[in-house]
Amino acid sequence: MDVKHIHPGTVAKPSGVWTPAILVTQPGQLVFLSGFTSRDEAGNVVGIGDISAQTEQVCKLLQNAMRAAGGELKDIVRVDVFVRDIEQFDAIHAVRRRYFPNNAPVSTMVQVSRMVDDRSLIEINAIGVLPYDKA
Repeated sequence: MDVKHIHPGTVAKPSGVWTPAILVTQPGQLVFLSGFTSRDEAGNVVGIGDISAQTEQVCKLLQNAMRAAGGELKDIVRVDVFVRDIEQFDAIHAVRRRYFPNNAPVSTMVQVSRMVDDRSLIEINAIGVLPYDKA
């Protein structure tokens, strides 16, 4: 499997942790990750009122789900990020940068008015690509 991160000169340099385009040139298996909020194993919301703590928990859950599928965070090629307050962009990306230090996935971030639990400040879903021999 070959994944190429594309940074066209005609697109502004990302201010956060994302890549403008990713090309997967060899076949692989797709892994679709549901939207994760900052719930722990017991279903309790972690980091109430703290976007950094909630982002940390969500990234850990994404990592755990990818590992269960036979991959790692580096295999994620797309994330959709839903936040309650877009002004928290920098705090969110400070955490994401630790989990995606190189070749970040393509990304969309939007502000939403509500989530399933009013204590949730962020939700992220993802798509990963694994080589056929990994799953």
